[in-house]
Amino acid sequence: MQKLRYPVDAKPPFGLTLLLAAQHLLAALGGIIAVPLVLGNVLKLPTPDTIVLVNAALLVSGIVTIIQCQGIGPIGLRLPSVMGTSFTFVAAALAIGFSEYGVAGILGSSLVGSLVMIVGSFFMPYVRKLFPPVVTGVVVMMIGLSLIPVAVDWFAGGQKGDPHYADPANLAMAAFVLVLVVALVQWGKGIFSAAAIVIGILVGYLVALALGMIDFTNVNNADWFAVPQPLHFGLAFPISGIIGMSIAYLVTIVESSGNFLALGNVTQTEITGKHLRGGVLCDGLGSALAAVMSTTPFSSFSQNIGVISLTGVASRYVVTIMGVLLVLAGVFPVFGALIVSIPMPVLGGAGLMMFAMIIAAGIQMLDKVERSKRNGLIIAISIGCGLAVTTRPELLDKLPSFVKEIFGSGITVGSLLALTLNLILPHEKDEQA
Repeated sequence: MQKLRYPVDAKPPFGLTLLLAAQHLLAALGGIIAVPLVLGNVLKLPTPDTIVLVNAALLVSGIVTIIQCQGIGPIGLRLPSVMGTSFTFVAAALAIGFSEYGVAGILGSSLVGSLVMIVGSFFMPYVRKLFPPVVTGVVVMMIGLSLIPVAVDWFAGGQKGDPHYADPANLAMAAFVLVLVVALVQWGKGIFSAAAIVIGILVGYLVALALGMIDFTNVNNADWFAVPQPLHFGLAFPISGIIGMSIAYLVTIVESSGNFLALGNVTQTEITGKHLRGGVLCDGLGSALAAVMSTTPFSSFSQNIGVISLTGVASRYVVTIMGVLLVLAGVFPVFGALIVSIPMPVLGGAGLMMFAMIIAAGIQMLDKVERSKRNGLIIAISIGCGLAVTTRPELLDKLPSFVKEIFGSGITVGSLLALTLNLILPHEKDEQA
């Protein structure tokens, strides 16, 4: 295991902290605004309403990230965990949004459903016992494997089917950033290695600017200042919506637990039931705050685990400052628009490396697991089925919607299978694979 440059409680110099915080911001910002943008576009909301969703997402992400890192009483993981809007809730949100209840129904259902996470958090010390190393290793592996398709699309410059998807220019730009980040991590000293991702993205951005690859339309159209608008859409409480959101919250508990365990691995911190309880409680309360502030529910971001794994910067102080930057992005939308102007291939070059490092962390964890037929079955079946859903999501298209809601994530499928198989398969202590 690599030596951490800055452990969890370290405080780097302020100038360096800002640079390292920007590194996390670059990794997370696209994911934070993606969910409100998708909902706004699919539900055909007026542009001002979509902006309300986006600004609130940035503002609340920053607040919840700060609390998750620093903690308030029993609330918070007290590790460098980045919080943001979650795609786990999109299917349920769209189903409610197209009904008579609209966005008010989404937010009201989210507010009531958050009680599932808030109440569930107090059972996390018992849940922690269900995650021995073989299960934790599988979960960490699936987090990394599930993120690789995202990085590949960034690398290629968009979504499959886009006219410029996988253009040689996009691939060349992404490969350039990838090589630069690898070189900085391997041979850079001090700040050049610790801030390898943000330096690589900054250099890639400047090259893309020189080549005319950057679109400043969103920057020009963004407001300089925006006031948060609590209860902008109002609240409604459809029973079917509350049930759908509650199921999504149950799935999020599993995914967040996996992210927290993966974060513990890369920060070299032993994750206890108390950690999980504080982290999930913060997640649930943050989602309740998000509903009141007019945006969608939250969960922890696995992208930023890759940043820590790659750079060895595990300081929660750094991610706290990143939370402050998110708050500023929510209040000054032009700041967020400037970050979003970074071309996808530039992000893809760094993202592919970050997410692959999470896979490597999972492999290292599984390497320490006893080599037995039982453990081999747990690992093979869990990862195989998790990848099946990740690579072919249409596998679930003809099943009932609630099944797709629960098992639509490869992380969830892999995690639940590993948990279940570990409980039901008999131990074979004397049998070695």
